Amino acid sequence: MVTRLNKYLLLPMTLFAVVTCILFAANSFFDGSGIQPWPSLHAHWDGDLCAKILGGTVNGNRVVGDMEPQGETPRDVVVEDVADGSIFFHETSCSKDLNPRQACAVESAARTNPKTQVYVLMTSPNVSIGRDGISRYARLLSLSYPNVRVNRLDLRTYSQGTPMEEWVAGGHLTASKWFMSHASDALRYLTLWRYGGTYLDLDMVLMKPLVGMRNFAGAEGNEDVAAGVINVDGPGGPGHVLADAFVREFVSDFRGYEWGHNGPGVISRVLARECNTSVGAWSGCPQGFRVYPPSAFYPIPWREWRQYFNEKGASREAMGATNQAVAAHVWNRHSVGAKVRVGSHQLYGLLAARYCPVVYRNCGKTF
Repeated sequence: MVTRLNKYLLLPMTLFAVVTCILFAANSFFDGSGIQPWPSLHAHWDGDLCAKILGGTVNGNRVVGDMEPQGETPRDVVVEDVADGSIFFHETSCSKDLNPRQACAVESAARTNPKTQVYVLMTSPNVSIGRDGISRYARLLSLSYPNVRVNRLDLRTYSQGTPMEEWVAGGHLTASKWFMSHASDALRYLTLWRYGGTYLDLDMVLMKPLVGMRNFAGAEGNEDVAAGVINVDGPGGPGHVLADAFVREFVSDFRGYEWGHNGPGVISRVLARECNTSVGAWSGCPQGFRVYPPSAFYPIPWREWRQYFNEKGASREAMGATNQAVAAHVWNRHSVGAKVRVGSHQLYGLLAARYCPVVYRNCGKTF
């Protein structure tokens, strides 16, 4: 009887031991000295941990911005580093590296705008792009395109002296239900307030140069202006009044429980008010700010995102829509799990082969 009882107890005892080891390893992941190497490159990560990093602390220790010169560990972005009219991307999942699709967005911007500085601002404290660095795609882009710069971004330091400083210090972001998405929202408006230039989502493929385009965004549909691409003048420029309005609207009406209220909602509300026009008309905006139709940056609507991944190949209509567009937004929120086989005739793969060939050649069998 004792032998039979031990037989029935063996499985649950073994499972208990395994779970205990996992919990112990997770608890030991950080020690009193700060941050230890991370075992994963991508965004399926401990939400509480990322919230602490974005909030500026890990286990009570400040995540500071003292970094080595670019080439090994990217340094923090500072005012004097940033060229006028630059393009900006933000990686806010606390990942050490970009994934291939994010890297494609950056390459497409650098490739179509070779004379424009392209900044990739990353919230992870562990980004390494040197010879033995773990940030593979960030390093690949830095080596392949001289106009790409990868920089660390410490949110608390970055917000100091801006209308967002008290909001960040107050912990509103880390209390948000959608803190990574809202971190991206906050940073796009904060970056445009600080420097002007162009913000782009990391699920964009840029297909035409932005040279000569100033003070613009793109409509997603008849009623909403999307926040996936925004350009404003830098401080002192006439279009910067809208960058200031975006930041102040974000802070004054932030809702951590609503996903879209703080991103596309911000620019839509500000333009509806400042342009002195009805929603959807988007004319008469200050300083000639222009809202392009969906065909410019969102040629395939989000409800039809699967057209980018059709394994039978791109339809004539989809190809025509993207060929006329400045950029293509691939709706990562919906399409993140969809696969693209390298060498296939899937539309996203065709765009990647043409506009981010270095990343596409180096991503393996699946893009």
